Amino acid sequence: MNKPRVSRNPVAPALAARGVRRVRPDVAGPALAVRAARASVERVRRVVYLAVKRSPKSLFLRELVAQPGTVGAICASSPRLAARMASWVDPAAPGLVVELGGGTGVITAALLARGVAPERLVVIEQSAALAAHLQRRFAHVHVVHGDAAELARLVQSADWPRGGDGAPLPVHCIVSGLPLLSIPPAVRQRILHAGAAVLAPHGRLLQFTYAMRGPSAWQTAGLVGQARERVLANLPPARIDVLGHEAR
Repeated sequence: MNKPRVSRNPVAPALAARGVRRVRPDVAGPALAVRAARASVERVRRVVYLAVKRSPKSLFLRELVAQPGTVGAICASSPRLAARMASWVDPAAPGLVVELGGGTGVITAALLARGVAPERLVVIEQSAALAAHLQRRFAHVHVVHGDAAELARLVQSADWPRGGDGAPLPVHCIVSGLPLLSIPPAVRQRILHAGAAVLAPHGRLLQFTYAMRGPSAWQTAGLVGQARERVLANLPPARIDVLGHEAR
């Protein structure tokens, strides 16, 4: 009785000698599909990671965890709240608009959209990471990495915007996104008195707060309330206080 002939692959011994494993045809398809799916998931994961890492919101959250006393707010200002803050600013008024606590730039963008000229806008941010982000995002805006409590000193610094006569330009409007209620009282008082001291006699100061009732903290520095607006569309709802010096 003749034995059945066995077909041999002459390449197989060479592959085996090189340590190459043969993949059975019945499992090659599923195995390749699994590897392709894993590679695809890994690519998506890397893309999502980079997107989150570069996101301003992600940067805000990282700074909130790293410096809770400095960042303070639970979430960055909403575009709706920022737009309402900017609506109280007169873009044609002389002097500078100074933003305290620029964060990721939500209010900064709203001020520019309002018509405030970039060369008239100064943004003060204490976080080095957020200040660097603001400078990259708003290349023509004067971003200062500094402390709002040192505002009087910053105004006199050499790199502060100056007029043709060499004197520091006056601060016509202060727009504050600082979380005053979460700042230690001693530091808060320094910020309040520094802001009131540099604000021009007929200037305007804007502050938003999540406290819907009660006086503004700026009133302890001698400023008086001029108007108030509630922004219920923000999360959480916020209040905008408009203040200035007492009329004389």
